[in-house]
Amino acid sequence: MSGIWRNSIFCLRIGKVPQRCQSGNPPVAPLGSRILTDPAKVFEHNMWDHMQWSKEEEAAARKKVEENSAVRVLLEEQVKYESEASKYWDTFYKIHKNKFFKDRNWLLREFPEILPVDQNTEEKAKEFLWDHVKTNAANSFSRSVTMLEEKNHYKKSSVLSDGQSKAGSNFSNLDSEEHRKVPLKPEPFPGSNATFRILEVGCGAGNSVFPILDTLQNAPESFLYCCDFSSGAVELVKSHSAYRAAQCCAFVHDVCDDGLPYPFPDGILDVILLVFVLSSIHPDR
Repeated sequence: MSGIWRNSIFCLRIGKVPQRCQSGNPPVAPLGSRILTDPAKVFEHNMWDHMQWSKEEEAAARKKVEENSAVRVLLEEQVKYESEASKYWDTFYKIHKNKFFKDRNWLLREFPEILPVDQNTEEKAKEFLWDHVKTNAANSFSRSVTMLEEKNHYKKSSVLSDGQSKAGSNFSNLDSEEHRKVPLKPEPFPGSNATFRILEVGCGAGNSVFPILDTLQNAPESFLYCCDFSSGAVELVKSHSAYRAAQCCAFVHDVCDDGLPYPFPDGILDVILLVFVLSSIHPDR
């Protein structure tokens, strides 16, 4: 997992996602310019800039915080809710299905950098990516061949010292056969042919997935991965009528467990998306 984060951040730094609004679709009103002058238009945007609370509003907020903190969860129950979190989320989605949260249709309007870059930049990113992947594969292949040659050289020397040249010839044949068995290119994986890849962590019932997928219909070279540690949530995503396995891969995963594998290799992601996820993970994890 740590490798995925590092490689994703690395890709951002080298310019695969060089700037905000790279897709050419800047927000209608960029952040920093949203000044509420007419209270009747308060719901026109998802947020407003430079808003100041009145003393009355601040006092009301503090009162709510105090009321919310008056009753605390017992320590043993905290441990239970933390250790069995996926079970409780499964129960949540069994009850509410995909009706509890609304689709985040505002997501791409507010964060257009989630979308692929222009085609030229995309091709350069693809060339860099596969050069990186092929280099790793070639290095792995080279190490395998070197170890194999050393092993066979030792066996050949031992056999020839006993005068069994025929056996040495058999080892030579085995050596060439082993060479052919070593893969020269990475194995295919979901989204392996894509040039732009997004991972959403904590996808829930797909409230971000399907607005993104709807837009990606116009970008067939893009691919979306999405995961959640609730199997019930992932099943809701995969059973949705708008789910397309050709352009999306939903899977069960707990990102707090570094030992769990992903359905794709390290270093191939362009964007990692987490919406209301980090706030629900214990700081110790």
